[in-house]
Amino acid sequence: MGEERNLERLEKQIRFIVEIDKVKNIFRQTYLADAGRRENDAEHSWHIALMAYLLREYVEEAVDVGKVMLMVLIHDLVEIDAGDTYAYDSVGAQTKRDREVAAADRIFGILPKDQGTYFRELWEEFEAYETPDAKYAHLLDNFQPLLLNDAADGLSWQEHQVKKSQIYKRNEKIEETSETVWNCMKEIIQKHIGRGHVADA
Repeated sequence: MGEERNLERLEKQIRFIVEIDKVKNIFRQTYLADAGRRENDAEHSWHIALMAYLLREYVEEAVDVGKVMLMVLIHDLVEIDAGDTYAYDSVGAQTKRDREVAAADRIFGILPKDQGTYFRELWEEFEAYETPDAKYAHLLDNFQPLLLNDAADGLSWQEHQVKKSQIYKRNEKIEETSETVWNCMKEIIQKHIGRGHVADA
């Protein structure tokens, strides 16, 4: 009986593992550093998971880095169903939550109950943006595309005619998580205003 339960559990985990392979086909608006193509969600999540380990020394509050790494690895899995909503897409943002909740129900529901519940709780914690771990995860999620935009000479910002006010609004909570990172972000934004890639408005 125990062996049958183990097999059923493994089958659910394998179904989830195969299902999340689809995240490699969800392309974001952010270009790779060499501006050769847009990155996909899997690349983005891998990138910020490594950043979680590298940048923890700049965070004002103590964080559980292992938990944050897992949080950022799963935070975009809902986009398999819901699609990627661009950071500055005000129309898409209106239905984003409903689309993503339905996706979370289905995707995390594939797993055995204990793991599915934990992943769902991690995703909800990320979305709520209240705990030190979630705040750090959001910092990483926002800092990485800014760094890639900088490396790609502001290409995505230019394509979408992004304004300074939009970037500042999106990142308004970053300073409370890391003043050091926020100061770095402001310098990058100002540089691209000077180059005409971001509107000073």
